[in-house]
Amino acid sequence: MRIGIDFDNTIACYDGVFHAAALERGLIPSNLARDKHSVRDYLNSAGRADVFTALQGHVYGARMDLASPFPGVADFVTSARKAGHDLFIVSHKTRVPILGAKHDLKSAACGFLTARGLVGEGRIDPSHVFFELTKEAKVDRIGSLRCDAFIDDLPEIFALAAFPRATRPILFDPADQFSDVKFDRRASWAEISAEFCREHV
Repeated sequence: MRIGIDFDNTIACYDGVFHAAALERGLIPSNLARDKHSVRDYLNSAGRADVFTALQGHVYGARMDLASPFPGVADFVTSARKAGHDLFIVSHKTRVPILGAKHDLKSAACGFLTARGLVGEGRIDPSHVFFELTKEAKVDRIGSLRCDAFIDDLPEIFALAAFPRATRPILFDPADQFSDVKFDRRASWAEISAEFCREHV
């Protein structure tokens, strides 16, 4: 089976990362809630939306070291490869941040995958990693790769008209945000492994 996987918030987990990066820069009080939305809302309410946009570029560029793989994703990669599945990473990401320092966001993401042992021999082939500039280009890539299934945290990707009908959408929803959507939802990588790699888990 050919299985495609999104990157941000599907492989890479940013829990607490925006809070830590914002604290480093003196942008928020230390007692602010640790989730990304609280950081965004705090800066937006202070009329500093551009500062949050720049902070995103900083996190996705210079501070990818603060992020971590979601629990179970490395085990999934191991089990899926043993089961003979072909794995692909397909994400949409600008080359550099919209605001702030011009970090190479693709290079930062690839560095994260390498440092965390998710790509390489016996893992995901580096030639199977794609960062497209737009959501539409991402969906086109999923189609050209002939993915049998695609795992993503954004239901809007699956709702795009060009999303290939032959590809099964699987919504990664660990925070149970999308209980009202029609797509198959999975709350953890352990659930995904149990479905696709039963004999190897």
